Amino acid sequence: QVRLVESGGGSVEAGGSLRLSCAASAYIYSTYYMAWFRQAPGKEREGVAALNGDGTEYYLDSVKGRFTVSRDSAKNTLYLEMRNLKFEDAAMYYCAAFRPAPWPAIRSLAMPVSHWGQGTQVTVSS
Repeated sequence: QVRLVESGGGSVEAGGSLRLSCAASAYIYSTYYMAWFRQAPGKEREGVAALNGDGTEYYLDSVKGRFTVSRDSAKNTLYLEMRNLKFEDAAMYYCAAFRPAPWPAIRSLAMPVSHWGQGTQVTVSS
C-alpha cells in the first residue's frame, strides 16, 4: 500500500517544541525523495525542510536553527523536530514524496508531487 501518514502535531505555547513524524510505506521510502511542507490559512503551501539522499539538509530561512529534519530508515520514517515555535509556525504540516528536485523548487513547491500525507495540525498559542 502506498501511503504517507503524519503524526505529532498539536497545540503548544510559543517557545515550545513538537516532533512530527511521517511514516511511509516501504515503496515510497525507497523510491522517492521526501520533505516537509506547511500551509497556513490564506497562504500558499511552502517547503519547510528536506533531507537529500546524501544527508544534506535544507530549510526554509525562517526555521533555520529551530527545526531539524531527520530520518530513520529502519522505520521508513521522516521526522521534523521543531523547537522554539513561533506564532508564524502555526499551520497544517504535510510530508510529501516526489522525484528528486533542487531545494529552490521544493521550497516554492514548483515541482510535481507524487504523494501527499493527510497532514498534521500545529497550533501555537501565547
